[in-house]
Amino acid sequence: MKKTALFDKHVSLGAKMVPFAGFEMPVQYSGVTEEHFAVREKVGIFDVSHMGQFLVEGPNAKSLLQYVTTNNLDTLENGKAQYTCLPNGNGGIVDDLIVYKMSDEKYFVVVNASNIDKDWAHLTKYNQEYNAQLTNISDETSLIAIQGPKATETLQKLTDTPLSDIPYYHFTEGKVAGFEDIIISNTGYTGSGGFEIYFKNENAAAIWDALLEAGNEFGLLPCGLAARDTLRLEKGFCLYGNDIDDTTSPLEAGLGWITKFDKEFVDKDRFAKQKEEGIMRKLVGFEMQERAIPRHDYEVADAEGNIIGKVTSGTMSPMKNIGIGLAYIDKPHYKIGTDIFIKIRNKNVPAKVVKLPFVS
Repeated sequence: MKKTALFDKHVSLGAKMVPFAGFEMPVQYSGVTEEHFAVREKVGIFDVSHMGQFLVEGPNAKSLLQYVTTNNLDTLENGKAQYTCLPNGNGGIVDDLIVYKMSDEKYFVVVNASNIDKDWAHLTKYNQEYNAQLTNISDETSLIAIQGPKATETLQKLTDTPLSDIPYYHFTEGKVAGFEDIIISNTGYTGSGGFEIYFKNENAAAIWDALLEAGNEFGLLPCGLAARDTLRLEKGFCLYGNDIDDTTSPLEAGLGWITKFDKEFVDKDRFAKQKEEGIMRKLVGFEMQERAIPRHDYEVADAEGNIIGKVTSGTMSPMKNIGIGLAYIDKPHYKIGTDIFIKIRNKNVPAKVVKLPFVS
């Protein structure tokens, strides 16, 4: 198992470590619920250095990325980031990712930890035609997410960069805790606002300690993967491997908003046909109507007991104190307000399809 540059910090803080995407990662420190509320109400920090980072450079860098991703890079300006996905050529998704435009010939691409090798192979395959310069800097790059209402105040104590001047899904390069050349990005996976900072591994321990000290007055807590999952699920954010994968299309996953048909890209014709004819299943949010916790792969049934779908993610929402989940549900049962049933231990437990996000 790989270890991030912050492994020793997690152990010293008493984190429970678990295997995740080939890494030993902290799943929790003080407890999932406490960490969840710290991010929703105060500030929390996450070590997400297991994520992958690629540099795509050269005169054809944009052309390569424009063809292999669904979103339109023409809308990207320097210092702006874009959420997008890689179609696999068979109507599914290789990965979802964020593309950062550093300059006209330099892009910084952040991919999911479990897909680093797969994404690299996918880009390399298509790059035979474009000959862009690809560099995998995943093993030398650390990433800390500072999330929550007090994230800006916490990070601002460590940088001269005016954070309030960085709009959502924009970034800049600056100095943090005395270290230079750090990417400071107004992004995150929690829905509570905040920043993600990218930097060299050798600076990780010092930056982590500086953040803990800076956020102490605001009630900052180090947070693990479990709270990251409950936070993203309350916002209805997709998790690769659960809610999207090589068998799901962006349109089925509710990602039509990042699928732009005003350009050429892998699977464009397939997705255009799907859009025209309509999708036969859709990823939707649902809330349990009785006290129960839905889990990945639980079956979804209609009132007659017919199987109409499958749960992809589920948890007990700390904010709402009810069971919530995402599921692919067959047409026409995916309409908001539809009564459905989640099969839990051979019992059909009532639930209702609701509008996302669960927590605004």
